[in-house]
Amino acid sequence: MTRLIDDIKQIWHGELQPSLAWSGTFATLCLVVATAIRFGMAHLRPDVFFTPYIPAVFFATAIGGSAVGIATAMIGATLGLVLDFGGGPVDAAKVALMALYLTVSALVIWGAGHYRSLAVKQREIARRLTEEEQYRKLLVDELHHRLKNKTSTIHAVLHQVLHDQPQVWSSIDKRIRALATADDLIARVDGQGCDLKDLLMSELGPYGHVRFELNGGALFVPAKLAVSFALIFHELATNAGKYGAFASPRGFLQVSWTMQEDRLKLTWDETEGPPVDHIGKPGFGTKLLNAALSAFDGKIETTFLKTGIHCTMQCRVPPN
Repeated sequence: MTRLIDDIKQIWHGELQPSLAWSGTFATLCLVVATAIRFGMAHLRPDVFFTPYIPAVFFATAIGGSAVGIATAMIGATLGLVLDFGGGPVDAAKVALMALYLTVSALVIWGAGHYRSLAVKQREIARRLTEEEQYRKLLVDELHHRLKNKTSTIHAVLHQVLHDQPQVWSSIDKRIRALATADDLIARVDGQGCDLKDLLMSELGPYGHVRFELNGGALFVPAKLAVSFALIFHELATNAGKYGAFASPRGFLQVSWTMQEDRLKLTWDETEGPPVDHIGKPGFGTKLLNAALSAFDGKIETTFLKTGIHCTMQCRVPPN
């Protein structure tokens, strides 16, 4: 019984095409049920001849198609005309009711047939979308794999070229690794972006989870903005490791963020770091911080306090 119900559901949604024998059996069952209902109604109103067969026509068409529906309608008209549970004669009124029944049945058959065609088209579209989604995922995975290979190749080439310039190499090496980490995070969510907290954890985790605190709700960051944040967080974390909170045994970092409409406000606050005696000329890192969020209508304000660096970032978060 359960299997029969499942088959009917699949046929109803256009997922399964029944055989002609199955459709004929179902239509016959519908006619039997309709005749039984008509027999019961005859005790109340003996002039109900064709109305109970209209639902039978609908279900027979929805399951078996227009041809089965037409056959069901014709058999229903014959049964309504021949079987007279009230004992009345065949007169003009009965013929008129039959004509009306056939007209309504034609409309029902057209509607049910139209529904079947829509269900089949919908199923075909769903199948094609599933195949395209699988192909897209395969393509994205392949592109991500090639990107990782190219990043590794660039990393190796730069290392070979700059092996006699360790300071330059150290700066470039860490930034390439930060970009690779951001790409991995973005790839985990199918190239669409990543959560801000995950991005921070990937960059700050190596310094020890007891050295920092993250305050803010879940916030999904689109891919392009995530890459910019990856570079920003890497730059700030590197500075914290060299000169700021992570360079002191008691140093501590607190990162907080809030959203107001589509604007993100993030605060990077270091405490208990070594005192900052001298601030050098703006280097690549400073230029990076100043320009990283400009594409997102954002800005970064940095203040060097005695207890550590205080950085405030604001930007627009594009919709996903």
